[in-house]
Amino acid sequence: MLARIPSLLSPGELAEVRGRLERGAWADGRLTAGYQSAEVKSNLQLREGDPAAREAGEIVLRALERSPHFASAALPRHVYPPMFNRYEAGMAFGAHIDNALRPIPGTPHRLRTDVSATLFLTAPHEYDGGELTIEDTYGAHAVKLEAGDLVLYPATSVHRVEPVTRGARLAAIFWIQSLVRDDGARTLLFELDRAIRTLAAEAAHRESLVSLTACYHNLLRRWADL
Repeated sequence: MLARIPSLLSPGELAEVRGRLERGAWADGRLTAGYQSAEVKSNLQLREGDPAAREAGEIVLRALERSPHFASAALPRHVYPPMFNRYEAGMAFGAHIDNALRPIPGTPHRLRTDVSATLFLTAPHEYDGGELTIEDTYGAHAVKLEAGDLVLYPATSVHRVEPVTRGARLAAIFWIQSLVRDDGARTLLFELDRAIRTLAAEAAHRESLVSLTACYHNLLRRWADL
């Protein structure tokens, strides 16, 4: 499932994040890539532990915590601390797949990557190229969103960042270990939750809403991995 969450960051939060990134120390993004990904990766990245990255990441995490759309689509159990990358003219990231497990910095724990996330931090008019292209059974989907918008997609997807030909593309990337690891089950729950919210807003019959809500929670009870 591809899910777009518009305006995850408010204009004020977006300005705060970009201001912090301007003070960060950018390094070669291949330092954090696996041996296969390093062969096709050309970008800049803030080092994990950089104060600018940590401060900007905290802003992003607070925005995620208040977003019901994110909670419904991802059903998060754990969220990896956001990382920040920059693509300048001539940079790209070829076709790759994200690692299934990632060690959480500063802890002995690892996270299973069920859902991948890209938060766009520059508006489309600020750069050319740089689309996030995600492949699934229906073909390739090019994603280029407004600054502050988030896209979620299955971490099992092969994806790439197309070459930037003008300007610079800034983004935050992170991963989610979901309470429901199967993408098909998450999609069904997301669509059901969205239907329930729509019917509630339309003041639908209460007994029908209770019945649908019971179906949602019983499916979640069946599928959730705690």
